[in-house]
Amino acid sequence: MPESAAPAPGQEADPADTQALRRLRDHMQTRVLGQPELIDRMLIALLADGHLLVEGAPGLAKTTAIKELAAGLEADFQRVQFTPDLLPGDLTGTEVFRPQSGEFVFQPGPLFHHLVLADEINRAPAKVQSALLEAMAERQITVGGKTYPLADPFLVMATQNPIEQEGTYPLPEAQLDRFLLYVRIGYPPAEVERAILELARRREAQRGEQTGSESLPTRVTRAQLFAARDEVRQLHMAPAVEEYVLQLVLATRKPGVYAQELERWVTFGASPRATIALDRCSRAHAWLRGSDYVSPADVQSVALDVLRHRVLVSYEAEAEGVTSDQIVSTLLTQVPVV
Repeated sequence: MPESAAPAPGQEADPADTQALRRLRDHMQTRVLGQPELIDRMLIALLADGHLLVEGAPGLAKTTAIKELAAGLEADFQRVQFTPDLLPGDLTGTEVFRPQSGEFVFQPGPLFHHLVLADEINRAPAKVQSALLEAMAERQITVGGKTYPLADPFLVMATQNPIEQEGTYPLPEAQLDRFLLYVRIGYPPAEVERAILELARRREAQRGEQTGSESLPTRVTRAQLFAARDEVRQLHMAPAVEEYVLQLVLATRKPGVYAQELERWVTFGASPRATIALDRCSRAHAWLRGSDYVSPADVQSVALDVLRHRVLVSYEAEAEGVTSDQIVSTLLTQVPVV
């Protein structure tokens, strides 16, 4: 697909200009240094109409990344800090009594935004987590017997801190399955961290001047995003690649077929939701790299993030220090490309 020229400032955006998303990705990589995989996964989730869970130590630009994404989109953004005293109504909104009219009026909560950052989701109790995950799955909430549809697009990026586990409420596996992707990020290399320091100094010096999305000619419109989603859905996937997607997911349920030691390490494999997620994410990954077809390499590139939270390891595996990442990585080397 040929690159489209960026519209001049003030010029109306072309609704069919799906290249705008690729330009946004390139722009974000100049604003969020050292996390190209996180940026790609956020855009994949946006294109595949799903949500992502991001695990990483503090200070790795998780909040900055989604803020930059929201700044480059025709979308609004809301951050919610999850704490043990958070209530479901703090997310969904609640009905407020108006004495003037004698009626209850619904006051929308943070979930009525296009992009929502659920910061440190594992610090809130299960009831709050369930309220968020229900909204993610159903794209609607019910308050006071009335159902309210959520925005479109609607993307939730939840974060977890892997360092502190005291006072947290781990997400159950059934709830984890609702996330399209589970992304783990680490520290950047030294040369990138040096560039981050220089960027932070420039931002401090330029505070109050034009920053963020203003350096982009236009924001990506919802029409452009929906057009890009249509292209992703229609991207060609050969029957052999589709069979490879299916066999990878099936291998998580009967891993002993490929490696005997895996049989005692896996309690439950990935659900059919994983097959759908792997298909959508593979297409989005291929689209982002400018291809007009899905290759096995696209499937392999996203397989770990799609499957790691959907493979339940046994107590024996935990005792031996075997993780779901290791199991999925082994299957990627053992399952033949059809």
